[in-house]
Amino acid sequence: MKSSLDRNYFKKQAEELVAKMTIEEKISQLVYTAPAIPRLGIPAYNWWNEALHGVARAGTATVFPQAIGMAASFNTGLMLQVASAISDEARANYNQYRKYGETQQYQGLNFWSPNINLFRDPRWGRGHETYGEDPYLTSRMAISFVKGLQGDGKYRKVDATLKHFAVHSGPEKIRAGFNAEPTPQDLRDTYLRAFHYVLKQADPSAFMGAYNRLLGEPCCGSPRLIEQTLRRKWGFEGYYVSDCGAICNMDSAHHVTSNRVESAALGLNSGCDLNCGSGYASLEAAYKEGLVSEETITKSCVRLFTARYALGMFADDCEYDRIPYDTVCSDENRAINREMAQESMVLLKNDGILPLSNRADLKIAVIGPNADAVNVLLGNYAGTMDRYTTLLRGIQEAAAGRVYYQKGCNISNPNPSPDDGENPRSAQMVAKLADVVILCMGLNPKIEGEDGDAGDKTTLEMPASQWDLYTKIKETGKPIVYVNVSGSALNLSDMKENCAAVLQCFYPGAEGGHALADLLFGAVSPSGRLPVTFYRSLDDVPPFADYSMEGRTYRYFKGEPVYPFGYGLTYNPVREEWLDEQTVLLTNEGKTEQKWTVLRYTERKGVRELCAFEKVLLAPGESRKVTVRDDEWAADTFDSAYFG
Repeated sequence: MKSSLDRNYFKKQAEELVAKMTIEEKISQLVYTAPAIPRLGIPAYNWWNEALHGVARAGTATVFPQAIGMAASFNTGLMLQVASAISDEARANYNQYRKYGETQQYQGLNFWSPNINLFRDPRWGRGHETYGEDPYLTSRMAISFVKGLQGDGKYRKVDATLKHFAVHSGPEKIRAGFNAEPTPQDLRDTYLRAFHYVLKQADPSAFMGAYNRLLGEPCCGSPRLIEQTLRRKWGFEGYYVSDCGAICNMDSAHHVTSNRVESAALGLNSGCDLNCGSGYASLEAAYKEGLVSEETITKSCVRLFTARYALGMFADDCEYDRIPYDTVCSDENRAINREMAQESMVLLKNDGILPLSNRADLKIAVIGPNADAVNVLLGNYAGTMDRYTTLLRGIQEAAAGRVYYQKGCNISNPNPSPDDGENPRSAQMVAKLADVVILCMGLNPKIEGEDGDAGDKTTLEMPASQWDLYTKIKETGKPIVYVNVSGSALNLSDMKENCAAVLQCFYPGAEGGHALADLLFGAVSPSGRLPVTFYRSLDDVPPFADYSMEGRTYRYFKGEPVYPFGYGLTYNPVREEWLDEQTVLLTNEGKTEQKWTVLRYTERKGVRELCAFEKVLLAPGESRKVTVRDDEWAADTFDSAYFG
């Protein structure tokens, strides 16, 4: 969101300061570890910070559900609250750190979030960092997130950075040298549309370039992508930062330059202002060789100091300087977190077993490697939780009756360790004693994630160790509530056929256990919807490295999914009666209050796609007219043919 002071006001301040710098000092400020310039009163500053679903890697913070889970809420208002809470905690941290005279990594105000790449392929390990497979859902959630981060004050609260620009969604192993080749239509209608819409609606401070090339040009060294498209055609006035190491990749992986000096020159001349990595260590040599001009260096330096002035870093009247450290992990933020966790979970099947009757004589067996796992609460790019509730602990706290627990197996290792409770027979034993089994399985961030960590998935099937346990629990004949914990789609066709209920629980954050118990026992009715398609097999989708959208996502998939995009059940039946193309009469025919998301689709160029949605709260028996439209999205057309 724009600050109340005009950007030109901060730009003028930046120009006056940068004019006092030597060329060497200007160059020194174009790296994420910007050193101090004592003679000008400029402290050292580290630009690298993360806030994907909470302030990350900076110590204690409220850990909200992973981004893909928040997308499942389809709740833009709640997303705004989440992002506002995150930026409160970010400012509270910064206000303490700055007392030491400089900021270190993960202590500043420039956050490299959100990730608005499209989750086009279920194999992509980083897909759970995104808001799903649909450009419109991604845009709406990102707009709220950016506005919540940046605030609406005299100064920017923190800086939001849209990443990774552009056309990036795996494969992870080859991202450093990969060339994405989408069709012109897919480039316009899928890969760039969310970036353009969020820019126009939320005015993000920064863009981060992707690792890959786009149609032959590296995204951190493409004048046609950065200058011609983003700045000239779209009107972006902020700063552009490279992904970490991306400048060095230009010569080492993409081979579009001969050496590091040429890579640094290509990046800066293309419009990449700030380098995360070591590539711009060669900028001084590039300047001396005449490969970059002082004018270009000055322009980027001014952009970066414009951002620092807009954040109030050199002011004594910034309203956000008063945010106290007690904001971090406050009770208010914890309540927002629990609500978002509730709405991030998606009920996929229910034969009537849910909600469970919370009777003193009801015996529950909680089984599975994700039941008491802490890392599945986190996802990646997370902070440190001060308090947390695993799925098991949440159920134990809420249940009136006996709760048995057995881990039953390792998340992916087929060789069980009895010392760790990884014994399928023990799990089968307690299942037979129980009236109902809550089976907590799926993946974790060590199985799906970024390159260098977990990487991409190679299958949609659950690991063999879990399949063996699942089979043994089915043999007991006890009703199973299957809780799938993952950041992406798995093949749930057997669970759909054989379990009494199926619940998709994306990495749900610190309040995940409480939220799951709230849903299981009916304190809250489920309201989440899938932000991605759940396929049966990788045979149903095109090759991973094929960036054509044909055959991908609900918009272009021709097969029969296990569960489609937008799917989600509730405990209360809600009747939708469309009065016209944009107006619907909703009636909650249940006995408890119900949050309900209305989805409106349109036909565009022969493709059915989401064009508007609204989430509303309905009291028992309540009827309400809701208008579902987004005129700005419908009118948001742009020319992405920058290679033409």
